[in-house]
Amino acid sequence: MPRLPPTVRAGVRASLPLLVGIVPFGLVAGVAAIDAGLSPVAALGMSVVVFAGASQLAVIELLRSDAAVPVVVLTGIVINLRMLMYSASIAPYFQRYRSRWKAVLAYLLTDQAYAVSIARFESGTESGGDDEGDDAEADGGGSEGGEGRDRFYFGVAASLWVVWVVSTAVGVGLGRGLPDSWGLDFAVPLVFLALLVPRIEDGPTAAAGGIAGLVALAGVGIPYELGLPLAAVVGVGVGLAVEEVRD
Repeated sequence: MPRLPPTVRAGVRASLPLLVGIVPFGLVAGVAAIDAGLSPVAALGMSVVVFAGASQLAVIELLRSDAAVPVVVLTGIVINLRMLMYSASIAPYFQRYRSRWKAVLAYLLTDQAYAVSIARFESGTESGGDDEGDDAEADGGGSEGGEGRDRFYFGVAASLWVVWVVSTAVGVGLGRGLPDSWGLDFAVPLVFLALLVPRIEDGPTAAAGGIAGLVALAGVGIPYELGLPLAAVVGVGVGLAVEEVRD
């Protein structure tokens, strides 16, 4: 079995702390899908095709309440609008890669993969070994000053994908047999808190995170889950305003 390149291994290692939260998250998603009446194939297919935990749980809840299909689809899209911000932020690091390879990396984009990767890229430590430039053409990229970024990101994102799908499959297999006393629902916010807290480094980021959290809480119950993108927009605006005032 061929050995993984150093930067891929580094990405896998960086994902390990996050997997502790992904496992219960996936279990909850799988159990919820079966509880909502989805077939095992449909439940697992949702995790493979959609691969977005927050929107999956929202969509499952709407399906459980017999919401109209357009409402279900629109809700999933609205919740995932934050991926546009992630894409705009991380895209400059992948500009020189081939379109097909970028499509694979885009499919694997998640909150966790973005947070871990962008932190490493911004710190300038994405290079990870003497052989990371080898076979760059075959891997769909490799550019001057950017070798290994795609491999590190892929190591993180692919690890999350595998664990998410496997955890969901286990949840689907358990069905309604998972005891409520385990309290696995609490793992969902913990996953996002684990990503947020390390990124709060100064006044603007603290203001953005705090205000966005308050707006998200106040927006609970807004139709189509519009409270989430609203919180994101308000948080970004507040962060920029505080940074402008500080400068």
